[in-house]
Amino acid sequence: MKKRALITGITGQTARILRSYSWRKGYEVHGVVRRSSSFNTARLDDIYQDPHERIMRLKLVYGDLNDARR
Repeated sequence: MKKRALITGITGQTARILRSYSWRKGYEVHGVVRRSSSFNTARLDDIYQDPHERIMRLKLVYGDLNDARR
């Protein structure tokens, strides 16, 4: 079974450390990114993958933990 990690706020400083640790351990990382008018993914530039690649180790999911509509 593939190991997976879900990291909320993946563009934050603390998440960067957790993401790096998870990658070294071989995890597939799923990150929650909040939709906003100023989308800042600079902290993801070192690991960003084209979503069309066959083997993905980083998957971004848009969401907000404060949004209770769903």
